[in-house]
Amino acid sequence: MGERIALGFCNNVDYEIAWRGAVLEELVAHYRIRAGELAANGPIESERDLVISILSFMSADMGGERFVSDSDLIERFAARFEKRITLGGTSVRAAIAMRKLGYTSALHLITQNDEVRRLIPSNCPFVCGNARDSFYPHLIVQFDAGDRVRAGEIDIRARRANRLIFHCNADRISMKLNPDFADLIRDSGALLVSGFNAMQSRALMAERLATLARILKVLPDDAIVYLEDGGYFNPSFRRLLELALGSRLTVLGLNEDELQARLSRKVDFGDVEQTRSALSELLRRIPAETVVLHTRHWALAFGADASRYAAALKAGVTMATTRFRYGDDFTMQDYRVIEGIPPSARNAAFARDVNSLPGGQMVCVPVAAVDQAKPTTIGLGDAFVGGFLPALLQ
Repeated sequence: MGERIALGFCNNVDYEIAWRGAVLEELVAHYRIRAGELAANGPIESERDLVISILSFMSADMGGERFVSDSDLIERFAARFEKRITLGGTSVRAAIAMRKLGYTSALHLITQNDEVRRLIPSNCPFVCGNARDSFYPHLIVQFDAGDRVRAGEIDIRARRANRLIFHCNADRISMKLNPDFADLIRDSGALLVSGFNAMQSRALMAERLATLARILKVLPDDAIVYLEDGGYFNPSFRRLLELALGSRLTVLGLNEDELQARLSRKVDFGDVEQTRSALSELLRRIPAETVVLHTRHWALAFGADASRYAAALKAGVTMATTRFRYGDDFTMQDYRVIEGIPPSARNAAFARDVNSLPGGQMVCVPVAAVDQAKPTTIGLGDAFVGGFLPALLQ
């Protein structure tokens, strides 16, 4: 098909609810939730559990992704709010973002339905792992800095804007791969690998990775393979995927929450040496050549020949910041506006300190200083990928 960028391997429908703290406060009172119950890692088998999880993430000043017991729970909770229906999944959101810049891509989907067909970016060839329509919505909860929930023992105020993802998606759990995707990637210079994080069966994971290996055989030898991290149902599957990619893995991309989860410790991302040490530790554990860490303050590449990624990092943070300010409906003009906004003094200083380190193992690009009262927090990592990959191929 001649597409230079291929994006896999999953997609879904998102319910993006409009935040209403009063609804959460009513539910806290109704379910008699106590402060001592907040635990973001508890199972989510009821609406009460879901509210506890949301409050736990807010209290910890973190975003995240969690699995719930069934999709009906998502439908019932979402019905309490106004909502937008959008497409989710790193590959599809990245495709939508780069389409704004005039780039098409080849896509591997796992879900088809009327909403997907309505919203899929134009002129992007795709295959799907499932022949039949299915519908497993993801619940997207976004809160802004200062949003508050106060009821009974609970009094939580968000310190910064963030997003939470909740789902029970049978298509993502099974991750059926279509071998015909190989026909779409024969000429690709870059392949995004994402979406295996919801899988739960080790035997099924091994089967899917064997199919992935067969697909990768047709990818040009010099193609970049970019693996985007995520919240894994079974963290050991992350390692299985990395080993399956092996020497083909060029870049591992992740955010600060995902890095800290991998290392099982907090990292001061305002401290250059702590950041360097954390990335060095991670790179020793994985077969990737380079780690790309994208945060709300800056993005950096760590590894061999890091300087080659400078322009791609700039395009990635510009795309993510454009989405942060303008949401789904941004234009090329909006992108150019963000591209010209300087960073804050603090972020610029951090980038200068990183880029002045000897050895050329790290390169950092600061994020534009954008103040947005009601920002978009969902899909920023996906938008980053959508800016990063086209620029890298240039």
